Formats: sequence, C-alpha cells, structure tokens
Amino acid sequence: MGVDDRSPTIASREIPRWQMLRETIVLGATLASFLASIWLLRRPAPAPIRIVPPPTPAPTPTATPIWLQVYLTGAVRAPGVYTVPQGLRVWALLEQAGGPQADADLEALNLAAPVTDGMHLHVPRRGERPATPAFSTRLDLNTASVEELERLPGIGPRTAQAIVDYRLKHGPFRRLEDLLAVPGIGPATLERIRPLVTLGPFP
Repeated sequence: MGVDDRSPTIASREIPRWQMLRETIVLGATLASFLASIWLLRRPAPAPIRIVPPPTPAPTPTATPIWLQVYLTGAVRAPGVYTVPQGLRVWALLEQAGGPQADADLEALNLAAPVTDGMHLHVPRRGERPATPAFSTRLDLNTASVEELERLPGIGPRTAQAIVDYRLKHGPFRRLEDLLAVPGIGPATLERIRPLVTLGPFP
C-alpha cells in the first residue's frame, strides 16, 4: 500500500473550508439578531403623549336686574300698577299697558323719559283740565290730600276722606299696617298701594 493511499472514510469526514466559513457567518448573524432583540426589549419605553384640552373660559357674570313699580292711570287700555325693569322708558310702559287710548294726549308726556320707582304716571285725554299734579315719588300718607289719595289704586273718594279723618283724629300713621284700621281698607288694598306710598317724619 502506497503512502498517498487514504481511507475513503477519513476523506469523507474532512469538512471543506467554505462550509466552515458559511456556518461561522450564519452563527454570527444569529447571535447579532439575538443581541439586538435583547437591546430592544431592555430599552425604556417612550413617555406617553398627553393631550391637554384648552382651558374652559369662566362664565361671564350676569347683572341682576333691578325692578321698579309704577302706577299708570288715565287714557291707557290697561291702567294699574306695573313691575318693570330699571331704565324702562315711558313709551315702553304704555306698550305694556296695551297702548294709549285714541283720545290720549301724548303731547303732554315726555315719552322718552325713564320711569322711576313709585312713580305715578297719568296719561291725560285731549281737552282734559289739568288735575292735581301727579306725584312722581311715593305719596306721603301723613301729608297727602283727599284728591291725591284718590289717585291711588283701590282708593275712592269715601276711603280717601276716611284716611284723612283717621289721621286728624289719631295723629300721623306710624306703620303702613295702621291703614287697616281705616274703614274701607283691607289687606288686598294695602298690598296694592304699598309700593306707592310712604310715611313722612312724625313726632
């Protein structure tokens, strides 16, 4: 047997060099992929994105209306005591009362004037003789005449005279509730005239 003769079994066990290089490359790529996966898993998660809504504007406070009471008489369709907001003009008050009557003398009024609390507005008729001037403030029960008292709602000539007689006999009124002692005045009438009258100073 010669020196170059080799056993076929030993020759088959020899691994070619290119095959070893390929296995090395595959192993290296696998290891690199494994290490990259570990790095990605251990990397801290990014902070969550927060969406902050815009601030809600504060509500604008609304002013509380001031209410006035006005006594309307004369040539209007619905005379009486009206509760109206402050700043209302005479022409708007007449509209709330259904408007003036056909014979109303509107030239005698200042339709653009604002109404005031406790005001007595009398709408005269054309040709009407001027009466006792209407009071634009609360009527003082301790000084009012019979004619002035008659212009209060629910107070006729007889009751107006009874108020004056009671005042002369018993002295000035000290409380509005003292009117209940006057014949012809009950709780309902007192409540109707309460916003229109006042009591002046008394000794």
